Amino acid sequence: MKLRVAMMFALALGFCGAANAAGEIIIKFSHVVAPDTPKGKAAERFKLLAEKLTHGKVKVEVYPNSQLYKDREEIEALQSGAVQMLAPSLSKFGPMGAREFELFDLPFLFPNQEALHRVMDGEVGKKLFAKLEAKGVTGLAFWDNGFKQMSSNKPMHAVADFSGLKMRIQSSKVLSAQMKALGANPQVMAFSEVYTALQQGVVDGTENPVSNFYTQKMNEVQKHMTLSNHGYLGYAVIVNKAFWDGLPADIRSELMQAMREATAYERDIAQKDNDDALAKVITARTTTVYQLTPAERAEWQKTLQPLQKEFESVIGADLIQSANATAAQVAREQAAKAKK
Repeated sequence: MKLRVAMMFALALGFCGAANAAGEIIIKFSHVVAPDTPKGKAAERFKLLAEKLTHGKVKVEVYPNSQLYKDREEIEALQSGAVQMLAPSLSKFGPMGAREFELFDLPFLFPNQEALHRVMDGEVGKKLFAKLEAKGVTGLAFWDNGFKQMSSNKPMHAVADFSGLKMRIQSSKVLSAQMKALGANPQVMAFSEVYTALQQGVVDGTENPVSNFYTQKMNEVQKHMTLSNHGYLGYAVIVNKAFWDGLPADIRSELMQAMREATAYERDIAQKDNDDALAKVITARTTTVYQLTPAERAEWQKTLQPLQKEFESVIGADLIQSANATAAQVAREQAAKAKK
């Protein structure tokens, strides 16, 4: 009901956003994580930069922690014009019909951040954002959270340890296939509901970058974490296309400059936040943290590698091949630098 009312209000505004009595352009920026996560901090940085660079012509209202909408609602709210800006995780685009974004859900595809950023900032990223235009959405930037780790109430070292576990995932066919390949039972659930579900035993475990794990206090309800770096969790900052196209050109230019600066800031702090969160999890001593051995990691990779072939027809063989080629090129460059 809340969403329908918001949609009707947005329709009445003509999808052109909102303005207050002073004539400021209002951008409602909604997201589902805590303010002290990389995404939360970057949203606040964008707000400061946008308001500064537009000399007060734009006011950005940031709504964290699912204050306005939960995972399943927020993209619909953006498309309707009820909010103007989001930074959903990349897994959210599959359910809206842009299955190509599930490229980022493929396990062990990106060996490091350099390869990842080259893919998202290059032609692959441009092709992905182009897929959103017909859906009333414009893509502005890719933000990091980090590489994901597995957690549950039992140790997860070998693939066999996942057998029968109920593992929370985002709504993604790739993530569902990933958990099934490991022998677990995938459970799609909104991010805001995960802590309670873990606490009550509705699910046994989940996957998250450590910053999300710690800021959502999952270490209070998860006994074990495996440092696997098996997958990636990132975000796409998107805006309502009608709203964006309706802005004056100079305002759009200033907002893009704010977004570029906020993106550089976000990527700089994302890894540090994850490192700091890991240190806090270890210090809290409520969760046993385990690092996969090379042999264990190789077993996980061998089990999950077939997903690339399985999803070629959905994601696009060209996108998967491009990501693999970029990763190989980065590896060659890094090896060459190491020899110098």
